[in-house]
Amino acid sequence: MNKQARLSPHFTLGELCKTSYHTADGNIPPRVAIENLKRLCNEWLEDLRYSYNRLYGEEGHDIPVIITSGYRSEDVNLKCGGAKGSNHLTGCAADIRCYGPEQMIRMAGILLDIADGTKRDFDELIQEKRGSTYWIHFAVRPKDNRRKILFDCR
Repeated sequence: MNKQARLSPHFTLGELCKTSYHTADGNIPPRVAIENLKRLCNEWLEDLRYSYNRLYGEEGHDIPVIITSGYRSEDVNLKCGGAKGSNHLTGCAADIRCYGPEQMIRMAGILLDIADGTKRDFDELIQEKRGSTYWIHFAVRPKDNRRKILFDCR
């Protein structure tokens, strides 16, 4: 796997497959998962990055969209406590780091605006918090998207 391979202009395969869990399979995605990651990056994450920077960035200083979890192999998903049947297993999901509730709400709003403006559908938009860590779990399947929106802020 070429970790430097570009999925889109601002996202690499390596950053959407990184994990702190060491497994025998190396968390290497199959071809179909790579195609799903490309679609997620090109049709959603690039638009999120552009829109967030246009609205909230500073002149000459782009704010990156940081992915904390993208593709997960079965072994990685098991070790990190991921849900059975998780969209991460097929490369259809990304967890997006947020620096607090304000950024989480703004990014979630942008993703909803993208869905409405483009008439593209998504499967899950879950705003999550554990302790002082905030993130958005965002998933898009090739078909049968549910447009499930949840808050999981423990």
